[in-house]
Amino acid sequence: DIGDIVRGKDLYLGYDQKEKNRREDLEKKLKEIFQKIQGQNRTLKDLPLDAVREYWWEENRRQVWKALTCDDRLRGYSYFRETCNGKEPTKGYCRCGNDEPGNDNPNTDPPTYFDYVPQYLRA
Repeated sequence: DIGDIVRGKDLYLGYDQKEKNRREDLEKKLKEIFQKIQGQNRTLKDLPLDAVREYWWEENRRQVWKALTCDDRLRGYSYFRETCNGKEPTKGYCRCGNDEPGNDNPNTDPPTYFDYVPQYLRA
């Protein structure tokens, strides 16, 4: 889950050494990014890095969700299928209910109910 990766809570470490190395590289880069964010924001200066990551995710999760569901480069990927009610596809729209970019329709926000459920308990 992207939220787990951003917040440093992802349990997946990789299935072989190559994957583990890639995962470690990603984590190093994310730490550098969040240290830079922390250095540029006085409000975050005294917070531990884990808290900075949580803060950033909370502030930016909607934009990440829009990027994942609305970006033209992702058209045709598996997200764009019958997802709304099992019959109505999201084709031509970012999300269900004819929610186009720029519109703020209810129930189209990023799913949040899994954010604080440990990964091993998610179905």
